[in-house]
Amino acid sequence: MGFSFHRPDTIDAAISFAGVHGEDARFIAGGTDLIIQINRRRLAPRHLISLAGLGLDRISETSGEYVIGAMATHDAVVTYPGFQHELIALAEASAVIGGRQVRNIATVGGNIVNASPAADLVPVLLTLDAVVELRGPAGARSLPLDRFLVERGRTVRRPDEILTSVRFAKPPTASATAFLKAGRRKAMEISVICVAAHLVRGGKARIAVGAAASRTVRVRDAEALVERQGAGAFHEAGRLAAAEVTPIDDVRASARYRDLLVAALVERALASCAERIGKANP
Repeated sequence: MGFSFHRPDTIDAAISFAGVHGEDARFIAGGTDLIIQINRRRLAPRHLISLAGLGLDRISETSGEYVIGAMATHDAVVTYPGFQHELIALAEASAVIGGRQVRNIATVGGNIVNASPAADLVPVLLTLDAVVELRGPAGARSLPLDRFLVERGRTVRRPDEILTSVRFAKPPTASATAFLKAGRRKAMEISVICVAAHLVRGGKARIAVGAAASRTVRVRDAEALVERQGAGAFHEAGRLAAAEVTPIDDVRASARYRDLLVAALVERALASCAERIGKANP
């Protein structure tokens, strides 16, 4: 079955197209996942509505926060100057999403909306308490990314809503992030487990795990332990994190192996954050 391709000039026009065509329509950003699903006949939209050229591809910052447009590519995240120090985990995660050709077209918004439990950038955004911005016929709304995600392939986005951006506060100087990924090979591989951590010296701890449940999750018991006890609790935090997730057996790994990976990678990610804070703030 073929489809009609629409390239609206404005966000409102894109929303209007989606309202007219209903379930027969899909928004297309980079298309690196959607086109595969169409080719494999998992989806058969009759209308594709392009989000290119609508001004959603910018990464910007104010004195207090960063805003990543939904159409910003992963390569743009990798090279953005503001993501090279405290927020290096954003670059680390985007750098392992496919090959260079994929990163030049795949978008941040697509990585979020696709709602894959193994999406590499999502754990980092969760540790930054990121908020997504949506726009639809009723106007704009904002909600925490943690509430936006429901389960594999499902979010709270309505069919005629566009995810326009994701934003998060600038971290304090005495903080660090880290991202670690385990796969069957080092590049162009779906995560068997991926972990992100964000530590603030003497303050909050955030830990998120991907590919270990029906959606990417924060492991809050492990976070609370680190906030109470600090670096001495990193090993126990890994164990607690493994107890909080519910991995599955599949062709890439067993549930038991994923449990072991979660424990090990959480401990390593936390240790990496602490080391980075120490080096930047001796």
